[in-house]
Amino acid sequence: QEYLDFRKERSHMLLSRRNQLLLEFSFWNEPLPRRGPNIYELRTYKLKPGTMIEWGNNWARAIKYRQENQEAVGGFFSQIGELYVVHHLWAYKDLQSREETRNAAWRKRGWDENVYYTVPLIRTMESRIMIPLKISPLQ
Repeated sequence: QEYLDFRKERSHMLLSRRNQLLLEFSFWNEPLPRRGPNIYELRTYKLKPGTMIEWGNNWARAIKYRQENQEAVGGFFSQIGELYVVHHLWAYKDLQSREETRNAAWRKRGWDENVYYTVPLIRTMESRIMIPLKISPLQ
């Protein structure tokens, strides 16, 4: 009964809600607990329909450019809900290290080629910076 009361009360506070069922890209690291403090960037890409395989093939080659500082946490794609949606989760010590790491990728031969081939596949993209709660295994 307590849970049902909570659900009823919660419904007055929600403006909208959406769910997705995601699968992990096979070439990406599995998200593992991390020592902190870290901030996290969740990058969301909504792709043009029919481009997921091309996206995955390019990123299977490109992920090596972003593994050096262990910033790649996880890569996922939607299976249920809005389709052709990709999420990349990255870890950084702070916003300054985020900037330095991202700039360093551009100095690596081949990174620009990955961007060149994947940008035309994107309809929209979004970036969110997140700070983990104390209970999160991703610190």
